[in-house]
Amino acid sequence: MARPPASSANTAPQGWVITPHDARISGFSSQNHRLVTIDSLLVDPEHAIGQAVLQNFARITPQYPGLRAPLDPAVGAAWLAQLAPLLDQWFETGGVRWEMQAWFSLVTTPPAAIAPIQRLPHVDGTDPRQIAMMLYLHQTGHGGTAFFRHRSTGLEALTAEDYPRYAAAVQADFGRTGLPPAAYPTDGAPHFERTHVVEGHFNSAVFYRGNILHSGVIDNNAPLSADPREGRLTINAFFRPAQ
Repeated sequence: MARPPASSANTAPQGWVITPHDARISGFSSQNHRLVTIDSLLVDPEHAIGQAVLQNFARITPQYPGLRAPLDPAVGAAWLAQLAPLLDQWFETGGVRWEMQAWFSLVTTPPAAIAPIQRLPHVDGTDPRQIAMMLYLHQTGHGGTAFFRHRSTGLEALTAEDYPRYAAAVQADFGRTGLPPAAYPTDGAPHFERTHVVEGHFNSAVFYRGNILHSGVIDNNAPLSADPREGRLTINAFFRPAQ
């Protein structure tokens, strides 16, 4: 887990320089969730793809429908030194001391093989202080990230207090209609409504609170390659207040 270095030596390793200052801050849905978008985050995105080819990808968690490999901690530390003060500005967090975890990620599981939980929008956790970043490094037929509202509860973001009510409502949904078909979420029907879509242009990055219901935009009819040069490659990062 990366933390900002104590010294001023926060220069990114060669090929990993980012330019995060030209950010667009917007809101979406009636709840005005904060979304930060940066075009051309990496100065040399092809270097990142080349480094991804050298990684040993593996299935790290059962929730993620594909393969991951950890980002070099030196890269994470350098990025965090730049991003930490900007996160405070963008999300008005009041000078939090941040920690960061980051991975190369490839969605590789065919729609027919995904687990029931992967057919639904999800959250990365219930702490609204946790910030997620998606950096899109693919030029496939797949898209970026979609955000959702759960219809029967009206919930778009989950806290620890909300989660039991949400989980019970989802179980009730399935009791009425059965499990959703084996496919990645698209418009969210019938139990969810899509509230916003990030297109996920090459080398763009988005930052949002990880407790908002969301899903990757996966074309259920397009191939899902495990080759970082051909697949839906992203760098995913989570920023959490340090313990």
